[in-house]
Amino acid sequence: MGGWGLDWCPAAYHPVPSLVLEPQCSTPLFNSAPFQIASSNNFICPHCDPLRLPFPYSAAIQFSTQKMHVQGKEWLELEEDAQKAYVMGLLDRLEVVSRERRLKVARAVLYLAQGTFGECDSEVDVLHWSRYNCFLLYQMGTFSTFLELLHMEIDQACSSALRKPAISIADSTELRVLLSVMYLMVENIRLERETDSCGWRTARETFRTELSFSMHNEEPFALLLFSMVTKFCSGLAPHFPIKKVLLLLWKVVMFTLGGFEHLQALKVQKRAELGLPPLAEDSIQVVKSMRAASPPSYTLDLGESQLAPPPSKLRGRRGSRRQLLTKQDSLDIYNERDLFKTEEPAAEEEEESAGDGERTLDGELDLLEQDPLVPPPPSQAPLSAERVTFPKGLPWAPKVRQKDIEHFLEMSRNKFIGFTLGQDTDTLVGLPRPIHESVKTLKQHKYISIADVQIKNEEELEKCPMSLGEEVVPETPCEILYQGMLYSLPQYMIALLKILLAAAPTSKAKTDSINILADVLPEEMPITVLQSMKLGIDVNRHKEIIVKSISALLLLLLKHFKLNHIYQTLYSPPNKHPFCFDLLIQFEYVSQHLVFANCIPLILKFFNQNILSYITAKNSISVLDYPCCTIQDLPELTTESLEAGDNNQFCWRNLFSCINLLRLLNKLTKWKHSRTMMLVVFKSAPILKRALKVKQAMLQLYVLKLLKIQTKYLGRQWRKSNMKTMSAIYQKVRHRMNDDWAYGNDIDARPWDFQAEECTLRANIEAFNSRRYDRPQDSEFSPVDNCLQSVLGQRLDLPEDFHYSYELWLEREVFSQPICWEELLQNH
Repeated sequence: MGGWGLDWCPAAYHPVPSLVLEPQCSTPLFNSAPFQIASSNNFICPHCDPLRLPFPYSAAIQFSTQKMHVQGKEWLELEEDAQKAYVMGLLDRLEVVSRERRLKVARAVLYLAQGTFGECDSEVDVLHWSRYNCFLLYQMGTFSTFLELLHMEIDQACSSALRKPAISIADSTELRVLLSVMYLMVENIRLERETDSCGWRTARETFRTELSFSMHNEEPFALLLFSMVTKFCSGLAPHFPIKKVLLLLWKVVMFTLGGFEHLQALKVQKRAELGLPPLAEDSIQVVKSMRAASPPSYTLDLGESQLAPPPSKLRGRRGSRRQLLTKQDSLDIYNERDLFKTEEPAAEEEEESAGDGERTLDGELDLLEQDPLVPPPPSQAPLSAERVTFPKGLPWAPKVRQKDIEHFLEMSRNKFIGFTLGQDTDTLVGLPRPIHESVKTLKQHKYISIADVQIKNEEELEKCPMSLGEEVVPETPCEILYQGMLYSLPQYMIALLKILLAAAPTSKAKTDSINILADVLPEEMPITVLQSMKLGIDVNRHKEIIVKSISALLLLLLKHFKLNHIYQTLYSPPNKHPFCFDLLIQFEYVSQHLVFANCIPLILKFFNQNILSYITAKNSISVLDYPCCTIQDLPELTTESLEAGDNNQFCWRNLFSCINLLRLLNKLTKWKHSRTMMLVVFKSAPILKRALKVKQAMLQLYVLKLLKIQTKYLGRQWRKSNMKTMSAIYQKVRHRMNDDWAYGNDIDARPWDFQAEECTLRANIEAFNSRRYDRPQDSEFSPVDNCLQSVLGQRLDLPEDFHYSYELWLEREVFSQPICWEELLQNH
């Protein structure tokens, strides 16, 4: 989809992108909020400045203590040369042994990176000088210096790990200052503006290269942050500020690899280079034009196993029920008003059996109580004729795979002529005319993906490894990151999912769980009710930011690894056969480790809550947010001000996280029958149906996709009881011709094939990684010396003590081994 980077800054400082996605729903919850897809890779919305995320509310008081002056003058009054000289002086003072002195200088650098707020009068000025100072700090080599300090702090933290019973924010002061400076530099330099000078543009590209590639025989910066995540989860460094680490890791991956908008443009470009037809539509524009559907009416959709009414009552209500159903369907098509019904009392969905929870991640996927419906909106004026719009057709162009055409012809040939022709889709001799027309229609909507091309080329490589030549692996940022993550990737995925589980609202506190609140809990616990409320809001905000970072990071990695294989065609030598390798395996490798780490039940556990309440949560205190808290004196907080939160009706951060997790779940289960059955086994249908109550088009789209792939396994009674959901799937999700998603006659639904599917995929992944990254020096295709004299004349280096045990070696390895000379002669 469009971009998914971070959030919003004031309009005077961040130009609003041209891609705007306004909420298309009739409830007042989404009508007044400006909801957009940003060209900088995320939702853009008011009150979601990315620079405020690293700073907890407990640090708001510290801003007033960081104000400083430069040699009796203000920073804004100095010339650029004087500013550079002062920065160089600060960097020189970091080369000291005393931790206290280093921390004091690092705080001074942090004050510069935060925009020298003590000399500014407005938030726009603070953001402007923060960006200017970050470019100045980078040009003077500040990032490299702070990277060395970060290495030193990590080594010291792991050598003397804390074993305190209660870890607070004071245990990670040095790390938090270092990571805050690095985060501000990455975020400010990453964002591109039309007004940037040539020097800033050059600095941005140089910074991207430094973060992407190994400099001075060191690993890429992203791998260092991944190692911090694993050390935190393993208990070696429980005091690491994990929220800042995850935020910085997400931004570094986005900066070095590119955001989702870059991926979409790259996909279009590479399809043209491979000679494939252009995409039928722009997915950003399609979602932009979508309108949110009304959630399933629990008056009509009676849930999974709702008891039917007595026959006498059913017979009396049949006419009115049919009339009401027709009215609902017509309104749902044009979506002109809210469809929360008040004519009849809403029936609750029946709770699933508690025994089903044993199949989940930790036995907690039993369904929650049914969420209360949103109160109906006030009566609206009659709709004008100008507002009534009629749909012109389905939003997505249908697609057909080559496999679908082959399967259709195989069935037709077996029925009409009694034999098949394999993968031949051109010969239609002996088939009736309607079959000819059907094949023509299928071919008109045939979609060849880049993955299909790479799989075909991988098969050619397996058949002809000698004639196609040696693989050429380009040194792209994505390839370097994958190579660095390859051997530790299972640990990275498990660590991220552990943190996601600890930050999920539905997770329960356990003694063996990791402590993700080390960088938000104060040294002294609150003693008043007001302080407790403030800390509770800060803790909930802390968890929400962690969920946002991990969900965006995982989705970004999957999409980049899936598209990484395209570069092989561009970089293959001109004197060899151009081919691309099956680097879709990189995507499958990460996906399979996520599945093995129980990512699917974890995401379902996350959605097993009141999603509408989660998205409308107001865990924010606007007066304590950066940079608002830096330009004015902190007011005295009251209970009313804490409960009020901001003026936004929705928490876009949580909506962003929910959509990311749904997209991640879609990528893990797409075209994987074994993983689709996991959705069925874990009773995901009622959980996903409750998420449809959030009237946002993009979220509903990915929920309906997940319901569509498992519909055929849920049974006829479920489909009969959820016809409104089935209609929403038909209207909003892309159609695959010959896909019998609405029926239960799939021949691939054999449970004994599921384990074999995962095992085959794992074997292919191991073979690919072994061939590409573990190639020995003496491979089976290396030249062999067949001359006896040459082989015997080679000098072989033996250990110094070999002559002492030479006779013993002859006896054990030569004389005691029976030799069948007849068989040896026959084989040769």
